[in-house]
Amino acid sequence: MAPSAVPQQDVNLTAAAIQRKEASVANGDGGQKAPLDASKLTYSLTKSPRPVPDQATANAGDETIATDHMVTATWKASTGWGAPELKPYGPLSLMPTASCLHYATECFEGLKVFRGHDGRLRVFRPDRNCARMHIRATSSTSARPSSAPSRSWQAPREAMLYIIVTFMPRMDSPPGGMRLHTSPEDMVRAWVGGFGYAKVGANYGPSLMATQDARRRGFHQILWLYGAQGECTEAGASNFFVVWVRKDGKKEIITAPLDDKLILDGVTRRSCLDVVRERMAGEIEVTERKYTIDELVEADAEGRILESFAAGTAYFICPVSQIHHRGKDINIPMGPEGTAGEVTARIKTWIGDIMYGREQHEWGVVIPEKEQ
Repeated sequence: MAPSAVPQQDVNLTAAAIQRKEASVANGDGGQKAPLDASKLTYSLTKSPRPVPDQATANAGDETIATDHMVTATWKASTGWGAPELKPYGPLSLMPTASCLHYATECFEGLKVFRGHDGRLRVFRPDRNCARMHIRATSSTSARPSSAPSRSWQAPREAMLYIIVTFMPRMDSPPGGMRLHTSPEDMVRAWVGGFGYAKVGANYGPSLMATQDARRRGFHQILWLYGAQGECTEAGASNFFVVWVRKDGKKEIITAPLDDKLILDGVTRRSCLDVVRERMAGEIEVTERKYTIDELVEADAEGRILESFAAGTAYFICPVSQIHHRGKDINIPMGPEGTAGEVTARIKTWIGDIMYGREQHEWGVVIPEKEQ
């Protein structure tokens, strides 16, 4: 993908602002065409509901297990958004020349729904996911999902939004912690000025071969390095954190910055930083800056690395136990019980309590339910 020439936009958008801006920016006409309107949702329920799958089977990691229904909505440059439809889960109909199949003109988001301790369903900070998808879907001609046949290289004139619900097995507690292999010297996941900050397909497909190779070697994910200095960026598709003692003796949690668009502005990442700043002020300093694999190697040799973890929708907050770099291992402490370091465990507990409703918080949005 070519580097973006579009300036970064403010992601602090409310749901109402997203809807207003979608009407005016996506249609390009000052808001005269139809916005996406949930009140127009139509229903077509399946006549052959499937039984709820056995949890043991689902836990095996079969992400093809989906609910009986999905939601779709189509967009056209000439008319705007059509009425969204809830209909039986099934294949999408695409022309072979659809630009999403050739030019990766698609973007996506992933949210988790949690059944809380009180039996109610919650989603975690959905406003952040909506804002993030809105930015990438309107900031670049390369980031709009498109189902329309391609007529040379141009911004898509049609698009489809679809929403599915699948089962996601727990991935946050691999036995012994997550093991990372640093990326090959001749490969990068993202680059300055590109789309590393966005959930677009072209960011993920090219990295799968490196990930597959790492897994064949017994590792869970790639620690993606960038540039001649080997800047630490992301662990697979998750944000990467290190807790260490700096040379001046101060305890610090460090992660890569957002300003050069190399990494994703993860919802879990943002939440980790927010809770540490709020609840561990005075105990640990929070730093967002570029740092290198050589700094980690040096800190390991000096015994200053305390813990590390990856954070994202899929892995939630997953402790890292080892980084393999150029034939050598950096072994990272996993706490007295061998499951997670102290800071990692505290962050995971705090955010998990919000997700499951044990702590009442604005981040945990309750979904109203109706008996059918």
